[in-house]
Amino acid sequence: MIALIDENRQTYGVEPICRALPIAPSTYHAYAARRADPGRLPARAKRDAMLMSEIRRVYEASFQVYGVRKVWRQLAREGIVVARCMVARLMQTLGLAGVVRGRRVRTTVLDPAAACPCSGPESTSAAVPKPDPLPSWSDRVHTTEPVPTGGGSHGRFDGFRRVPVR
Repeated sequence: MIALIDENRQTYGVEPICRALPIAPSTYHAYAARRADPGRLPARAKRDAMLMSEIRRVYEASFQVYGVRKVWRQLAREGIVVARCMVARLMQTLGLAGVVRGRRVRTTVLDPAAACPCSGPESTSAAVPKPDPLPSWSDRVHTTEPVPTGGGSHGRFDGFRRVPVR
């Protein structure tokens, strides 16, 4: 949305574009101010930028082999305290991934000469049998009624039994 506003702000102005889009003009102006002056960035963005450079440095020093866990451990050895999930998030943002040992096992190899099972007359919805409708809900609903359980002069009703509703 910011790029759209930047492209059309000379023609239409910021406020009319923001009225048409679900964004407040103050949000756009705050973003533009942060872009012009990196000192106004939030603390998390500043720390992320610093950590990204450190993560890239460790990743490059390991010949692009280290994954999240090893990069995190190396940063800890160097005295940089950071959560492992943050290293994972920043490595994903940077597009970095460690090397996976071994080969990926392919359990199924498709035959290119075989026809696709999803194309053909038998794949239409008419060939699929429809399930039986559910039985009536009245077969499954029960109610309770009082059952006289004790003697006495008051004729107490302490118990209940399940009686199907029909």
